[in-house]
Amino acid sequence: MRHPSRRQRLRDVILSTDPRRATLVGMALLALLLMVSSAGVMLLVAHASTAVDRPAVHWWAALSVGGLAVMAAFIRSGATLQLRDPSLTLPQMAWTITSGAVAYVLAGEARGLVPSVLAMILFFGTFGLTVAEVIGIGTYALLAFACAIGAATRFRADPLGYLDTAYALMVVIVLVGCIALNLRIHRIRARLQQQREALAQALDINRELATRDELTGLLNRRAMLDLMQLEHRRSLRSGRPLLLAQLDIDHFKPINDQHGHAMGDRALQAFAGTVRASVRDTDVLARWGGEEFVLMLCDTPLDDARELLERVRLAVEALEIPHATGTLRMSVSAGVALHMAGDTVVHTLERADQALYTAKALGRNRWVVAPSGPRPAAGPPLNARV
Repeated sequence: MRHPSRRQRLRDVILSTDPRRATLVGMALLALLLMVSSAGVMLLVAHASTAVDRPAVHWWAALSVGGLAVMAAFIRSGATLQLRDPSLTLPQMAWTITSGAVAYVLAGEARGLVPSVLAMILFFGTFGLTVAEVIGIGTYALLAFACAIGAATRFRADPLGYLDTAYALMVVIVLVGCIALNLRIHRIRARLQQQREALAQALDINRELATRDELTGLLNRRAMLDLMQLEHRRSLRSGRPLLLAQLDIDHFKPINDQHGHAMGDRALQAFAGTVRASVRDTDVLARWGGEEFVLMLCDTPLDDARELLERVRLAVEALEIPHATGTLRMSVSAGVALHMAGDTVVHTLERADQALYTAKALGRNRWVVAPSGPRPAAGPPLNARV
């Protein structure tokens, strides 16, 4: 067994071994790193300028970084995983915007740095928000910085100058631009999501076409074989009976010859619908090819299978399909075989097919049960419909 490296162990300690939580913690730590960088810039300004209140900036840096650090620790604990917003995006953004607004007041002549920090906050934080949340957080940012601009102007002794006006306009431009860009990104993401859903739907349709008969909507031969192999294994484990029946529409070729292939397709569709309506939800019907169908009966005693096949036979016999010159009627012949523990699915299908040939030889419009004893040496089974 390969042991994790020291770097991997350290990463697991910091971020968590849970992939989802590790992603959330990583994003929170990135936001914290950006705040630490911004605080570092503000501290540099405070120590380089005598016009800036250094103790206030120190308190601001401690509170700004500390607030995000608490949120990052809360996310790392896993306590937020049950929340609608497990990454605490909105609280982090509200805290950071408030911090930026206070920084605008404290920065003095260096407050021109704040709009760029604000843009970074909005670009970084709004990708996981809804449109309503983007508009809400943008409105909050506008109000917060409107208050900050007013406070910065009031606390200064000199009157409002052109730089103050330029900074205020820059903040507004950045906020409006960020909101507009994020809304545009959301529209692009919504369109991409629609395209992904359309692609997924197309793939589902392709998978459906790969497993379904296009005319009748039943499982096709390949899908039915896979399903029968699965039920074969289940039957071996559980010991419950599994029966396979071969069904064939009697005298189907004359329908195509006399009424055309369009009428033949209608007959196949009507037959499939009638049989499906006559069997249980747990029974599986598939089109095997042409006018041949296979019916799989899971966990079904032989006596119940006899009753079900008789119900199918009577339903098909009573089916009437109107056409231009009258009404088309059909009948069905069937052979059913009990799947034996030592046999393959193919062998059971062969036994059911031999029983089907016996049903046709006996006059059609009937069903025959294949013998469940040793495999006969040659020839079809001789037991007739019971």
